[in-house]
Amino acid sequence: MGPSVSYSITVRLEVASRGRAVSEITRVVEQAGGLVTALDVTAGRGDKLRVDVTCAARGEEHSEAIVAALGGIDGVTVHKVSDRTFLLHLGGKIEMRSKVPLRNRDDLSMAYTPGVGRVALAIAGNREDARRLTVKRNSVAVVTDGSAVLGLGNIGPYAALPVMEGKAALFKRFADIDAWPVCLDSQDTDEIVRTVQLIAPGFGGINLEDISAPRRRPRARERGVAGRDRAALHHPVGVPPGRGLLGRRRGPRRGHPAA
Repeated sequence: MGPSVSYSITVRLEVASRGRAVSEITRVVEQAGGLVTALDVTAGRGDKLRVDVTCAARGEEHSEAIVAALGGIDGVTVHKVSDRTFLLHLGGKIEMRSKVPLRNRDDLSMAYTPGVGRVALAIAGNREDARRLTVKRNSVAVVTDGSAVLGLGNIGPYAALPVMEGKAALFKRFADIDAWPVCLDSQDTDEIVRTVQLIAPGFGGINLEDISAPRRRPRARERGVAGRDRAALHHPVGVPPGRGLLGRRRGPRRGHPAA
């Protein structure tokens, strides 16, 4: 396997401000089997330069070997090493934003109380209006129990969360569907089915994701996870993400006649 951006690191170095310092850094990285993708040089203290070198590696051990090789250069001091993949995940990858402005008291009175009470009563009188008057029509719950996540196996709901965030981001990027991860701290089929039934009113679709077979599809359908007012979407283990997205795009979305 060649160097991958999945194992990309940025190493902050302090080097002597002599002519060949930068070229020596790139040479060492390449000799160690890494791939330099960016190099930023700024003035340091005295006769020193500060160099941020970003490079791709084959894995964590290879990243450590590259850093060690850089630290072995005469006159080079390693100050900090940042894993770019972990930096990307700091604070999570998704967020919720309001679609309507909340600039003043009038806006608040319509978006929240007392105006929102009128909308709530309208939906109470006709449940189908929830699709028209709320986010339900364009929302999907990405539900997992963490029992079959990617190729990592049964890693549990906490470890599954960044993966489900990524899947929710794919929903938004490629289908403009608002998805949210729901990681359940249970691998009991009855509890999972019941939990999905209980949260279903808030979503237009339920995406059962990375739940180990054979519990997943047959029993979920038999127990009525889908229900009459929502779609149940399934991404079978081993299906490439591209194909899974094609199936998901058929789910609830803005402007769809069934929405």
